This record gives sequence, C-alpha cells and structure tokens, in this order.
Amino acid sequence: MVGPYRGLFNRPGVKGFVLAGFVGRMPMSMLGIGVVLLISALTESYAIAGAVAAATNVAFAVAAPLSGRLVDKFGQGRIIAPFAVVNGLAMVALMLCAGFGLPDWTLYASGLVIGATSLSIGSMVRARWSVIHGGSDKLHTAFAFESVVDEVVFVTGPALVTVLATGVNPYAGLVVALICMLLGCLALAAQRRTQPPVQRVASAGGTPILIPGIALLACVYLALGAVFGSVDLVTVAYAEEHGVKAASGFLLAAFAGGSMVSGLWFGSRHWRISLRGRFMRALGVFVVGLVPIAFIDNVWIMAGALFLAGFAISPTLITGFSLTERLVPPSLLTEGMAWISTSIGFGVAIGAWAGGRLTEAYGASNAYTFALGAAIVAVVVGIGGSGLLRLPEASSPAKS
Repeated sequence: MVGPYRGLFNRPGVKGFVLAGFVGRMPMSMLGIGVVLLISALTESYAIAGAVAAATNVAFAVAAPLSGRLVDKFGQGRIIAPFAVVNGLAMVALMLCAGFGLPDWTLYASGLVIGATSLSIGSMVRARWSVIHGGSDKLHTAFAFESVVDEVVFVTGPALVTVLATGVNPYAGLVVALICMLLGCLALAAQRRTQPPVQRVASAGGTPILIPGIALLACVYLALGAVFGSVDLVTVAYAEEHGVKAASGFLLAAFAGGSMVSGLWFGSRHWRISLRGRFMRALGVFVVGLVPIAFIDNVWIMAGALFLAGFAISPTLITGFSLTERLVPPSLLTEGMAWISTSIGFGVAIGAWAGGRLTEAYGASNAYTFALGAAIVAVVVGIGGSGLLRLPEASSPAKS
C-alpha cells in the first residue's frame, strides 16, 4: 500500500509545500471550536459563542471562491501573505474584544473578517499537485494523500485546541491556531517555484460554478457537508446521552480514522474503473455505511460503526477533487476547488443546525437519520446528473 506514495515527494519543492500546507491547514479544524471555547468561557453564553462561530464559517464559505479567483488571477505568492496578515489581525481583535468585554457586535465583526480572509489552503496545495502531476496516475495518489492530511488535521486539531483552551488558558487554543496559520501560510507563499503559473482568463465574467459538472458536484458536496455537520454535533449529544460525553472525541476520531485508512488504501491502487464510476460507487458505499448508526444503542459498537461509515469519505473527496481538476480550465483551478470547499462549508452549517434541532426534539439516536437522509440526497443528485460528469476521452484516461 505504501509503494505508490514513495516517489510522490521526489520533485524539488514538494516536501516544502506539503509541510507548509499541513501547518497552514490546522486552523480550519481549530478555529470554530476555539472560538466557542473562548467566548463561552468569557461571556458564559454558548448562544453568542455558537453564533460568532457560525458567522465566521458562513463568511469563509462566501468568500472562498472570491479569494480563489484572486489567487488564480495574481498567483498564490501575491495573495496569501496579505490575507494571512489581515486574518491574523482579525483573530487578535476577536480575542481582545472578548477579553475586554466589548459589545457583542465587535465579536461578530471580527468573526466575519476572520472568515472572509481565511484561505482554502487545501485547494492551493491541490492546485500545486495538479501542476506537477496533472494528467498522470500520480495525481490520483497525490489527492489521496491530501485527503489523508485533511483527516489528520480534523482528528488532531479539535483535540489540541480543547486541551489548550480547557487545560492551559481560554486563549491558548486560538493563539496556537493563529501561529499555525501565519507560519503555514507565509511559508507556502514564499515557495514560488511550485506555485501554479498565472494564466490570463479569456473571459473576465467566467466562473467555474457555471460549468454544469461543477454545479452538480457543488450540490452533491452540499449534501455531504450536511452529513459531516450533523454527525459531528449529534455524536457529542449521543455520547452525553449515554453518560460518557468525554468519549465523543473518540467517536469522532473513529469516523475520521476510517476515512484516513481508506484514503491511504484508495490512493495506492491503480483503478480500471472510470473516475465518474468511482465517484458514483463511493457515494453508494457512503449511504450503506451510514445505515447502521441510526440503530445502535451502544457507545463502543457505535465507535466501530462510525469507523466503517467513514470509509467512503476519502474516496468521495478524492474523486470529487479529481473530477474538478479535469472539468475546470487551468486558469480557474483554485477557484473551482474552492467552490467544492464552500459547498461543504455551507452543508456543515446546515447539518449542524438541523442536527441540533432534531437532537433536542427527538434525541440523538433518532437525529442520526438526518445524516442518512442527506447522504441519500447526495446519491440521488449525483446519479441523476452523472452525465454532466462525463469527461472527454483526451482528458480522462481509462484507468484514471
């Protein structure tokens, strides 16, 4: 399984941008929970803390395609640094506003700026891989590796920020997220050799979301994001219902861990099935894997079920980003991938809201059915519009 990954990092500069991308991506799993822990500790209001975190996430989802377009137009090196500096200042402002007990609107304003200036580092790293390995089987392996990196970030980030905020200082989690953001982003911006070349766009009004295949993928990932958002929230409530709230982190780690293992395996294989076929099959497996969690009443059995349910996450993300890379013109690649991240972000917000309402009304075990329903919607939309994902033979090798 390790074999295909061995030659992945041999090109000059690859190890540098991979490491920078990993560090720069850590805040995406630390920021939301870090904001909630800090503001709830200082204001004693989970309502305000959750609202500020939601405002931050929505601002990021709205702004990500716009910042992606700027990156495509001017290059990563010219955009990352100023965005990172403003983002860092906004994070400091949020901590100061919370610490000095300033009016609530200052918290929302700071959160909106944080979200609007947060960059989709994963999309930028994948764009670099596309330049280096575009058109070869290595790109499939590279995207698989990036999916595993995402899962590592989501397994370690929340646990780290929680330990820091609760065991050291309420500010500590956000301070570490701030340091990771600055170090990772500035290091990535400094690596000009591997950044995608700036390509002039023929039509200034063009946007990847108007490409039918990308619009379809965005709808599918909106539904999948709702699965992720609801499972995260409902799982915490499920553990609390069973008297082991501290085990919620373990349960969520099992969900992400299944995805991490499958990502390593999926990326190590050379597939004869078409890219579109792999995407459809991954969606189907995802639905099947989610069925058991709606009927389990034991925490430890649930951990195993969530691990198995997570198996289809990485293959779905890997094939989705690969399809995006094939469907979007090179001059709009970063923006195209940012639309996928934006769709997932909006879906997570919807899923968290729905999961919370359903948990309060019907209990956590029953609320898991929302995740299953959202996954079914993703499959129906994906299969119904699968013809839009058909790739030209020249850009879609049979074994890709």
